[in-house]
Amino acid sequence: MFFEQNASSENRKYNYNIKNFFLPFPSLDLNLGWNAKKNQLRAHYLEIIDNNILVISGEGETVYFKRNNINKSQLNLRRLTNNLEQTLNQKGAKLSAIRDLYYEDDYIYISILETKNQKSLLNIYRAKKNFDNLNFEIFFENNESIQETFNLQTGGRITSFLPNEILFSVGFFNKYESAQDKNSIFGKIISINKDTKKYKLISIGHRNPQGLFFLKEKNLVINTEHGPKGGDEVNLNFLDKKELTNFGWPIASYGVPYPQQDKTFFQKKGYLKKSHSKNGFEEPLKNFSPSIGISEVTYNENKLYVSSLRAESIYILELTKDDKLKDETRIKFDSRIRDLKYDKENGIFLILFESFPAIGVLKFN
Repeated sequence: MFFEQNASSENRKYNYNIKNFFLPFPSLDLNLGWNAKKNQLRAHYLEIIDNNILVISGEGETVYFKRNNINKSQLNLRRLTNNLEQTLNQKGAKLSAIRDLYYEDDYIYISILETKNQKSLLNIYRAKKNFDNLNFEIFFENNESIQETFNLQTGGRITSFLPNEILFSVGFFNKYESAQDKNSIFGKIISINKDTKKYKLISIGHRNPQGLFFLKEKNLVINTEHGPKGGDEVNLNFLDKKELTNFGWPIASYGVPYPQQDKTFFQKKGYLKKSHSKNGFEEPLKNFSPSIGISEVTYNENKLYVSSLRAESIYILELTKDDKLKDETRIKFDSRIRDLKYDKENGIFLILFESFPAIGVLKFN
């Protein structure tokens, strides 16, 4: 069933309608705090697959509905069985969190933070499209891990890229030196060849990339990422440049340490310098301080649409012809936003609300 929620544009530049449908998934337990391990199993994702929309819960449950049902009063959700739990059990691993859901060329991809032998790893699984049952197998196995059973700074977004390749974002996993180490996968955006499973570095110096989009016509990778306390970033990486783009983490950031962190650690290491460009790094298109809890990003008609968790908003960043920031508008909702997709065929945005699990259908007039 659908329901209404409040939404407001801060400068009334945009007129829009929003309709929401509940999802049968667990809600966040706000008494535990958003960063509690249990609440990471409450992060849900969606993807458009031909005439269907697939949704995966943070616990790995999959449901889908017909795409045109968004025009009705009910989505008529159908449960879709999968073998994810069995696949993880066979390798002696446990699910800690789903980190993304992506579809391309008849395959459904999911990124998973998993725990094995008291270590955390970020891997990608994929299944052939099948709306009777999804049979997931390992696609990209990352052997680099950390000696703890849970981590928040993981990244994990997947998106399209060049023919026969996908993009994948990997957080720095609280290993500060790894983000600048080209021999480490942590703190990177990489491309993965679908056949060989070999990867290449696309950019380095990332903290926790939560949003990822490839704009083919400009050969441009767009990513959003969490800063520490402040310093959430929207980054542009034009791939026509010959050198590998470095976004600076942890040497450069517009954020500051959290109150519980030892500030002298950052000072001794020379971390968190306030300028990127003066220290040889790429400046963000936009940084948010205080943090908005930045999440996914998508693009349409020279505008970036950036979703947020903490700020419960979508930020519309209008660009100039030479891709500079021209204007910014905030649309405020009543819930954290985990995922965001643009349905070009229907001219709508699909929003995955997290505070109360729901799909929002946003249409601009």
